[in-house]
Amino acid sequence: MSNDVVRAEAAKKRQESPAVDMKLEVVVIPVSDVDRAKRFYGDLGWRLDADFAVGDTFRVVQFTPPGSPSSIHFGIGLTSALPGSVQGLYLVVSDIEAAHAELVARGVDASEVSYRTGPGQPAIKGRDPERRTYNSFTSFKDPDGNAWLLQEITTRLPGRIDADTRFTAPAELAAALRRAAGAHGEHEKRTGGQRDENWPDWYAEYMVAEQAGKPLPT
Repeated sequence: MSNDVVRAEAAKKRQESPAVDMKLEVVVIPVSDVDRAKRFYGDLGWRLDADFAVGDTFRVVQFTPPGSPSSIHFGIGLTSALPGSVQGLYLVVSDIEAAHAELVARGVDASEVSYRTGPGQPAIKGRDPERRTYNSFTSFKDPDGNAWLLQEITTRLPGRIDADTRFTAPAELAAALRRAAGAHGEHEKRTGGQRDENWPDWYAEYMVAEQAGKPLPT
């Protein structure tokens, strides 16, 4: 059997078989002073998961942002990257102004909230007045200059998440419930203003569709 035939059959099997889950677990952050970085990320309110050292040549510290399934590592003997060389690390939030206020309250020099009307467009001061998802940002750097960007996302684009619906923090779930409540109020108006006894089903359908990027119920 030729190599071309073998590759074609292997490609066909890959298409027919479900992909193996590969979930991002950790991003390594290069820092010059491990204890200083530990204080900084601890002061952010991130969860300290581990601090393991082996002699003077290896140390790993793990922090996890609130509600995040992924974590960061920094320490000694982890990477040859220059401290501060990691840029554009994204943190997703459901309320950019609340996130900015918390950063400032924790002593972080966060940038002003800004928004863009589209990819590659110049930044405009303030949150997107229409609260369009993916459009509003703020940013900050750790003491070494590793840069983080916070992006407000309330509705995912189609195909961007798995079929299951997940909320990683109470505030995120509460915000989704408020959006569903507002949409359901408009739904009741369109149906004659009578109370919808099946509102829990309607809320559930709305919230699942919103997070999956599918057409919303009316």
